[in-house]
Amino acid sequence: MTTLCDLVRAGAERTPEALAVSAPDGDVGYGRLDAMSNQLAHVLAARGVRRGDRVAIWLDKSVWMVAAMQAVLRLGAAYVPVDPLGPAGRAAAVIADCRPRVLVTTPVRARSLPATPGVALLTGWEEVAGCPAGRPDVPPPRPGDLAYILYTSGSTGLPKGVCQSHAGALAFVEWAAGELGARPADRFANQAPPQFDLSVLDLYVAFMAGASVHLVSHEHAYAPERLVAFVREHAITVWYSVPSALMMMERDGELLQAGPLGLRAVLFAGEPYPVAHLRRLRDAWPQVRFLNLYGPTETNVCTFYEVPVPGREVPIGRACSGAEVWVERDDGSRADVGEEGELVVRGPTVMLGYWGRPPQDGAPYRTGDRVVLGADGNLRYRGRRDGMVKVRGHRIELAEVEEVLNAHPAVAEAAATVEGEGLAARLVAWLVPRGTRAPGLLEIKRHCAASLPRYMIIDVVRELDRLPRTATGKMDRLRLAGRTRQA
Repeated sequence: MTTLCDLVRAGAERTPEALAVSAPDGDVGYGRLDAMSNQLAHVLAARGVRRGDRVAIWLDKSVWMVAAMQAVLRLGAAYVPVDPLGPAGRAAAVIADCRPRVLVTTPVRARSLPATPGVALLTGWEEVAGCPAGRPDVPPPRPGDLAYILYTSGSTGLPKGVCQSHAGALAFVEWAAGELGARPADRFANQAPPQFDLSVLDLYVAFMAGASVHLVSHEHAYAPERLVAFVREHAITVWYSVPSALMMMERDGELLQAGPLGLRAVLFAGEPYPVAHLRRLRDAWPQVRFLNLYGPTETNVCTFYEVPVPGREVPIGRACSGAEVWVERDDGSRADVGEEGELVVRGPTVMLGYWGRPPQDGAPYRTGDRVVLGADGNLRYRGRRDGMVKVRGHRIELAEVEEVLNAHPAVAEAAATVEGEGLAARLVAWLVPRGTRAPGLLEIKRHCAASLPRYMIIDVVRELDRLPRTATGKMDRLRLAGRTRQA
């Protein structure tokens, strides 16, 4: 396979009747998905889409969304998924930045946007049925062509487009399919939204294996009881999400009471998984594989670690997907075992560059993540370079404090922030209780004192029903910081 659109075509040739996608709007086999993709490609070509163009896709999860992605790729163009739950203003900013030839969306969403000269619209499927189901007569995409652009929010909140090629995406997909031993009988869940890079594994590893992918609707993506029911009803064998989703399913969806279901592999990425929470799941499902995948959107997944019995922490592991990774000291030299530094990545999955900015041109990507290389060869995450705070003259990594807070048996989820400045700076613990109430300040102080130095012990405890989350399910530190300032 040399491009992402070859995967569905191969499935259609092997087993056209096999289930490819199960979505809120219905199920389709590989043969039907291939034909729909070709028909949509003809419609897009008639609207002027050519090699190198961008096509923005602003749709809810559906069979048509997947077919639209495939159609764009077959024309040698790149698709740009737009957050279906985000505000129209942000969608307009993404569309203005990537300058698509066509916007595929609904009539209601199209009316919410300002007029965009030069952007054609596709807002319905009526004309698709009359189009030929054969491949459009255009040159096929090349491995190095741009395949998709995923927009990340970044620390400033301004959208920034990460450009990935067919070859870059396939380097990860091929590794993941091999590591998982993906097979046609597998049933992948797609919980992540299409603009989040976790969806790349869900869709394309399933297609590479001739398996099926089952799309979780946006409305149910963070509804714990619905997610647990989804895993059961769809007989999911491979689950991939941020740890927060699994933690909510455990706390509010009775995930452990449901048993291991049909799962054979649980993958997680995007943020650290508190060891106390992971251990409960791992102990309950000893026959299920647990894999911690690491990599910013700019590199896709570049390291992984298979979790045996969790210890005090879960490493991000060793290089994968053909990547080369190393740790750099502040002076630019390579760190030795046991020394902390910034993780740097080079290899086939590193992005082509940010849209509208100078290309990466094969240069190493500096992740901004601080790690330590252990004597066992595994990398251990130590937080962001910009995640270090100072309280009363002491440097503190908030992730370390949060790990201890999450280990308290009465805490379901926890986050730490700093309020005030200078001598008035205080460490604040935001706690979601496992039972009816969160532990009080004195109890949390005693708990922290058993594991942390005095200067890292919490000063203030505040209780929440749930932690604020971004659209991709990660903890929303900007909103939490805003709560801190208002308190």
